[in-house]
Amino acid sequence: MGRRELLWESGPYLSGELIDLLIRLKASLVGVDFWNVDNTEDPTRPAHTRLLASNILIVEHLCNLSVLPRVGFKFYAVSPRIVHGASFPVRAFAEIDE
Repeated sequence: MGRRELLWESGPYLSGELIDLLIRLKASLVGVDFWNVDNTEDPTRPAHTRLLASNILIVEHLCNLSVLPRVGFKFYAVSPRIVHGASFPVRAFAEIDE
């Protein structure tokens, strides 16, 4: 197995049905605790393509999502200023309402 195969082994990803639901519900942002919303073996990148075309932002590589309440928090994804970037890191955090 080559280096690329080790780095890009397919992991969990969003199903077409879930993408349909998110678009239908008019989500504004999708955050996941895995590294890619798309099946990396599918070069068409349907999750990225469809979500971004519907103005739904994507934040990948999050952690500790299970400790957040179902409601009652604000999510922030603060990015550095990047010109002409397609992907970039963010400082992601949640502020829990009291």
